[in-house]
Amino acid sequence: MRYSAKVHVRWDDLDAFGHINNAKYLTYVQEARSDFTWFSRQKAGKKPLLADMVVARAEVDYIEPIYEGGMDVECQIWITRIGNSSFEMEYEIIHKGVIRSRIKTTQVAVSVETKRSRPLSDEEREFLTEYLEEPK
Repeated sequence: MRYSAKVHVRWDDLDAFGHINNAKYLTYVQEARSDFTWFSRQKAGKKPLLADMVVARAEVDYIEPIYEGGMDVECQIWITRIGNSSFEMEYEIIHKGVIRSRIKTTQVAVSVETKRSRPLSDEEREFLTEYLEEPK
């Protein structure tokens, strides 16, 4: 199963070439990830999860540029690996039915008190497992 979030592309996200600046793609997945683990759960009356995770690694494949601002794109999210304290998320940014980029991040759960990695809770594992897909 994949989670789908709408992410707004602002006019000022466009660069001198008239397409979305490469750094903005990481902002889009950050916003989608926040919706996935926090806001959508909160709206559904569920406890938000993984507010204390950090990005340990990010990879972006730019497939096809987007030449528009002032509209929404779709960001699909799924999980490809769950470890002891880390997990991998993959994303596709889709605009007008076309995959424009694929992104992969490694997330690490961190203790707010110790500022060090911590094991994922059973509740977090259960949530992540709902979206687990084999890597492509």
